[in-house]
Amino acid sequence: MNASTPEFLKRLRKIVQAEADAQYRALEKQWSRPLQERVARGWAIEGLRIEQMKNGIIRLSCVTNDSRFREGDLVLLHRDGPHDPDALHCELQYDGETDLEVSLIRGNEVFLASNPDGWVMDQDWFDASPFYLEALNVVADSQLGRSTILPLLQGSLFPKIDYARYERARGELQNNGLNESQVEAVALSYATDLLHLIQGPPGTGKTLMLAQLARLLVADGCRVFVTALTHRAIHNALNKIPQVDESIPVCKIGEGRHTSDLDVPNFERFDQSRFGENSGGYVIGATPFALQSRRLSGVEFDVVLFDEASQITLPLAIMGMLAGSKYIFIGDENQLPPVTVFSAAEATQVSIFGYLAGRGNETMLDVTYRLNDVLTQWPSRTFYRNELKSSEEASKRRLNLSPETTRWDFALDPASPAVFLDLCHQNTTVRSRIEADVVMELILSLFMRDVSPEDIGVVVPYRAQSRLIRSLIRGNLLDNDLANRLVVDTVERMQGQEREVVIVSFATASAKFAAQVADFLFQPQRLNVAVTRPRTKLILVGSHHMLDADQFDENHKETMDMLRDLIGSCHVITVPAGRLD
Repeated sequence: MNASTPEFLKRLRKIVQAEADAQYRALEKQWSRPLQERVARGWAIEGLRIEQMKNGIIRLSCVTNDSRFREGDLVLLHRDGPHDPDALHCELQYDGETDLEVSLIRGNEVFLASNPDGWVMDQDWFDASPFYLEALNVVADSQLGRSTILPLLQGSLFPKIDYARYERARGELQNNGLNESQVEAVALSYATDLLHLIQGPPGTGKTLMLAQLARLLVADGCRVFVTALTHRAIHNALNKIPQVDESIPVCKIGEGRHTSDLDVPNFERFDQSRFGENSGGYVIGATPFALQSRRLSGVEFDVVLFDEASQITLPLAIMGMLAGSKYIFIGDENQLPPVTVFSAAEATQVSIFGYLAGRGNETMLDVTYRLNDVLTQWPSRTFYRNELKSSEEASKRRLNLSPETTRWDFALDPASPAVFLDLCHQNTTVRSRIEADVVMELILSLFMRDVSPEDIGVVVPYRAQSRLIRSLIRGNLLDNDLANRLVVDTVERMQGQEREVVIVSFATASAKFAAQVADFLFQPQRLNVAVTRPRTKLILVGSHHMLDADQFDENHKETMDMLRDLIGSCHVITVPAGRLD
């Protein structure tokens, strides 16, 4: 190992420990607050009743749910405080406001049956630091780590391209529906001996490109490991592969409770898949943590494909890299970075994609099939050096509305793909009833003009605002199925998704509060993700008062200038809240 390696590993261990310590302290502080305060702040739900238990799934009901919980969160069910030894550790699977479902991870299920009433749900946490630290120990001690992974990360080992393989790949890809930047990205990834990065701006067909790369690798007999931070990202990648070539052996290794949107076989452990008996290539998807458990421990691969790599930290990436000897990272540092205790700027460097970007071993996909020409302009100019363009088909696409008329037609006008509705309200922080009412009316107007719920998405920065909007939707729509088909969620949950129409509710109209949360609320990557979800129509709902945040903290001037530029790129319509009626 070179002289800087011990310091490099020491820094990574400090990152892992700092993250774990900060999360533990934050949760302990939260748990120490009175139940009334935890409920009021959205940290807990009280008065839960156990309605049913079956196959590890617990159905619960409550009268009031104003929590910040979202599906996928780890939660704790208890009757006598979060430190209750009889508490049950669960994962929230479904949040229907007053009806919830959790899957039991560990705990005494019998205790539930004898005590159906009076349960409390608090946030829970899983300490993953031992897995990260073990991976760092292995990378320091193994031949693969010392000769390949660490030198690659530290910049003392450089990838090489086999240009014969590169040219052959380009020839095979010409008639597979890929554009030039996709062909180039796949060919270089296929031909490299060690490493390649693929930057995929919103809507640029990353999943199709990944599937085509997997096809070429499997044809060579490679064992391919597909991994990502989230199960959803892994499923999206795996589901695409049979669409490219249904003969490719592909499966997921993981718990069965994470397979609702998975179209390929799932096995709890590798040996159940019988893929180990294959003499040729195959694709297996799993989280990096599966590599350190009985699910995939000791299973070797030739190539590791990391999807949504901008959200993967360096320690997590190393955990995945130990499974193979060639690495392809697909991501975009201009979309959401890892969720860490570090600042936005530091988080980008903690990301494996941000850490490796700029070294020359990368390709940017430059055609978006999602955004029309107007919606492409701002993100292309702001984040992608004006290199991102709409495809010919997407470029001229506009919102298709039926001929009925509504009071909000001035905002829905297809001729204005990007609109900012300035409601001029003041002083709101994480929740705005005025904005929620407007969002609800916009949704009803879209329904009247034959836009289906599946084509509408609402993006919010805070779960308090999403819960308020969802409650209004349920109150105004008698058809529960119709309401459930609408997506109202935070930016984090909307990354990777797209809709015909996207409504963004900022909620915050207090400039002073906006200054306090500017690093979160107006983080450039968050803005980029929020405004690149729609295909034809973007409606920003907010107040011009939030634009004064830099008057309270001049350090946010650059961020606020970016937000002003975004709004300036929209058709601005002033609709004072007092005149909405």
